[in-house]
Amino acid sequence: MRRLFCLFLLLAIPDLLLAQSSKDAWSSVMALQVGQKVQVLDIGAKKHNGTVAAVSDDAISLRFSSGDQSVRRQDVRYVKLMENKHRLRNTLIGTGIGGGAGAAILAAAWESNGFVKGKGTGAAVGLALGAIVGAAVGVSLPSHGTIYATP
Repeated sequence: MRRLFCLFLLLAIPDLLLAQSSKDAWSSVMALQVGQKVQVLDIGAKKHNGTVAAVSDDAISLRFSSGDQSVRRQDVRYVKLMENKHRLRNTLIGTGIGGGAGAAILAAAWESNGFVKGKGTGAAVGLALGAIVGAAVGVSLPSHGTIYATP
């Protein structure tokens, strides 16, 4: 189990490094298409949820039902793309991690001579409970990718 966890961390390192290097480029905001749903946080900590109307070197314009509004580039703290394309992946990862952790914990804590005998029974119960909790956590994780963030 420890080896599997180390392998998971080792495989996740390149993704984390790539994500860190690309978040501070305004060019990723410039690549947004008109009509994409985004969330912009300004320096006043106000969140603007809307669709992209236009993007320039100096500002991003968002379209709302009440009209368009622009946020200057120097006032933008972050821009998040509001897509849920990783929800299934997060659910599966949460299920796997929760099930593995639950099986390991209950197998270790289960008494061999209790009402239901055997560590295998404890592992099975832990797997089921951990998988349910892990799936719930995985579904609830936000999957909105930050495409721009000020340092």
